[in-house]
Amino acid sequence: MDEPSWDQKELTVGQLAARSGVAVSALHFYERQNLITSRRTSGNQRRYRRDTLRRVALIRVAQRVGIPLADISAALAELPNGRTPTRQDWARLSERWRAELDERIHRLQQLRDEFTECIGCGCLTIDRCLLANPYDRLAEHGAGPRRLLET
Repeated sequence: MDEPSWDQKELTVGQLAARSGVAVSALHFYERQNLITSRRTSGNQRRYRRDTLRRVALIRVAQRVGIPLADISAALAELPNGRTPTRQDWARLSERWRAELDERIHRLQQLRDEFTECIGCGCLTIDRCLLANPYDRLAEHGAGPRRLLET
C-alpha cells in the first residue's frame, strides 16, 4: 500500500484506516452514520480529505471514554458545513461532556475503591456488612447497592 505523503490532500480508505488505526469496516460505518464524509472518484473509490483523520480521532477518543455514538454525532453535526473540529471546537465539545465524564470517573473510582467493602446491596455476607448495614437498614433507601448509588 502506498504511504501518504505529509502534503497529500486526500487519502484512500486503506490509508485512512492505516493512519487512524480504525478498521475499514468501521470507517464505512462512520460514513453511513454521517460522522465522516468522502467523495467518489470516477472509478467509484472513496477519497477522504486528510483532515478526516482529526474527526476519526475525536470519534475514537470520545467512544473510548464511553460517550455514546449518538452524542458524538450530535456534537459533530453542530460544526458548520461538517468541518473538522478546531481547537476551540474541541474545547467546547470537551466542556459539553465534562460533567458526564466527571460523574463516570467518580463512579469508576468508587467501584475501584469501595466494591470490596459493604456496598449496601443487602447480601450481608461480608463481615463488615453487619456493622455498616445492620439488618439491611439501607434497603429503606431503595433497591440496589445503596452505598454506591447514593454518593
